[in-house]
Amino acid sequence: MAFTGKYEFEGDENYDDFVKAIGLPSDKIEMGRNCKIVTEVVQNGNDFTWTQHFPGGRTTTNTFSVGVEADMETMGGRKFKAAVKMEDGKLVADFPNYHHTAEICGGKLVEISTSSGIVYKRTSKKIA
Repeated sequence: MAFTGKYEFEGDENYDDFVKAIGLPSDKIEMGRNCKIVTEVVQNGNDFTWTQHFPGGRTTTNTFSVGVEADMETMGGRKFKAAVKMEDGKLVADFPNYHHTAEICGGKLVEISTSSGIVYKRTSKKIA
């Protein structure tokens, strides 16, 4: 499966501007800066389990099927409902205050989030 794997944060662009735009509190902004997030993805056809492990032991897991509304949680801990779509090999989701895509590019997990014209890009290298 294209997305299945374990990925470790490698780098990002526009983090500060993006998290301020989506209203993350300053303590969470500081915790997340250059945070070595490990993302584990299990894909079984159109069914996904997407888990992010944060330093300090906090974990967020979103389980969803492409095209089916599911309970989700944002990087800031906000819960909402959304249907994730698959478009041109990318997972696409509209979070409460940003648009998010994820794709595998050159063996890396590339996630792009956009809010108020600010584009945040996070790249993670495959470690397993």
